[in-house]
Amino acid sequence: MREQIVILDFGSQYTQVIARRVREGNVYSQILCYNTPARELAKLKPRGLILSGGPASVYAAGAPLPDRRIFDLGVPILGICYGVQAFAQFLGGRVEKGRKREYGKGTLTVKDPACALFQNLPAKLQVWNSHGDKLTKLPRHFKPVAVTENSEYAAIENRARKFFGLQFHPEVVHTPRGREIIANFVHRICGCGRQWTMRNYIDQAVEQIRAQVGKERVILGLSGGVDSSVAAALLHKAVGEQLTCIFVNNGVLRGREAEVVREVFGRHFKLKLQYENTSKLFLQRLKGVTDPERKRKIIGRTFIEVFTAATRRAGKAKFLAQGTLYPDVIESVPIAGNPAAMIKSHHNVGGLPRKMKFQLVEPLKCLFKDEVRQLGLELGLPREIVLRQPFPGPGLAVRILGEVTPERLRILRNADTIVVNEMKSSGWYYKIWQSFAVLLPVRSVGVMGDERTYDYTIAIRAVESQDGMTADWVKLPYALLEKLASRIINEVKGVNRCVFDITSKPPGTIEWE
Repeated sequence: MREQIVILDFGSQYTQVIARRVREGNVYSQILCYNTPARELAKLKPRGLILSGGPASVYAAGAPLPDRRIFDLGVPILGICYGVQAFAQFLGGRVEKGRKREYGKGTLTVKDPACALFQNLPAKLQVWNSHGDKLTKLPRHFKPVAVTENSEYAAIENRARKFFGLQFHPEVVHTPRGREIIANFVHRICGCGRQWTMRNYIDQAVEQIRAQVGKERVILGLSGGVDSSVAAALLHKAVGEQLTCIFVNNGVLRGREAEVVREVFGRHFKLKLQYENTSKLFLQRLKGVTDPERKRKIIGRTFIEVFTAATRRAGKAKFLAQGTLYPDVIESVPIAGNPAAMIKSHHNVGGLPRKMKFQLVEPLKCLFKDEVRQLGLELGLPREIVLRQPFPGPGLAVRILGEVTPERLRILRNADTIVVNEMKSSGWYYKIWQSFAVLLPVRSVGVMGDERTYDYTIAIRAVESQDGMTADWVKLPYALLEKLASRIINEVKGVNRCVFDITSKPPGTIEWE
């Protein structure tokens, strides 16, 4: 069994960040609900436990508390913010509402450099606080090892039992040396090696897929995006000819999308690829539709219809593969006031009719996005596919404001191709979250040569983000913006004006529709 760290989630918006920080140290981590019974945890044989933060107060009625017996499992425990307050409450300490809340940056002063959490770290560290309660009495056999301006118990330890508590958040980027604190817990205290790599994962995943699938056939809806592409490559390595990939051309794809997918997967990987060109059907159903939500629903329903028919033509299969990722299957803890409290229901091929009666194969469901990209590179997928930016399921239809027509698609597709090419050649494409063109249903007067024009406007969008939940616009160099506008206006017939979107999320969204 692989080494692992289990994170008990008390509703923190940063719980997934903790899991990612552990995995950055090449150690497998998984997130479980705060009240997971100790006997279930014992079966997993974790090398250590991390108790996350959370929005509740431990002294409040109905506060989320762990199974008391987790403290008898004999493994190291690290409590973060609410997590340290939870185990302090159980072990005889006291938590009270603080006279002064601590939010934002603070300075941590390490009083005991012998504490394993702070090995090879300076005596003073910048940390990030986010709490209104504070620890006012230590549990028996604990001692303080670090303080902040407003907390004499900012870090505590019971060295004999290997129990540690931090009142601040080491997992967030605003604690610059926090990764090292978590690494010290995982490696120095829990004794974990560095066995969690995508190269090792391939062998394990192939074995699991073969055990699940046996000699049955598998169908995968291949979109050309990162997740479905990596899932296809991994499944093909595992079951070969038993896999059939169905690629649906819905008419609102990026430039050369269909050609690239057929080239990479059909001719290079030589997997069984069923190409469904249904662009006319999709565009016919989108005719006259301007409401963004109606567009999405029409595309979603039509995809299900087309994909269902395609699976029948593909022949009998028992399994449907999906590129579901770990964040898609984690259920955030439903605690009142929890900013992360929303149940994840997304799947790459969502809403398929129950009558299809496939069993699911989800080979990526324990991976985060960055791990999926690493896995794709290990499997030999081209960098252009593995590192490509996110693309919405409804495609260019939601980047055309107003009605989707063949002419508007031509304009946007050509403009977007220029954006992608120039972002890549300038080196910006792989540095940021997303960059793309949007076609506005607005015509304005322009002068091109000696003639007046009355053509469309293209908006250029470039944003930086960690997870797509929030985003800030990217300050692209003026020279690059000038080149983008010049090329689009000169090379894309029907456009005479370009604008640059400088709206952050919130208040805006990344996509325009």
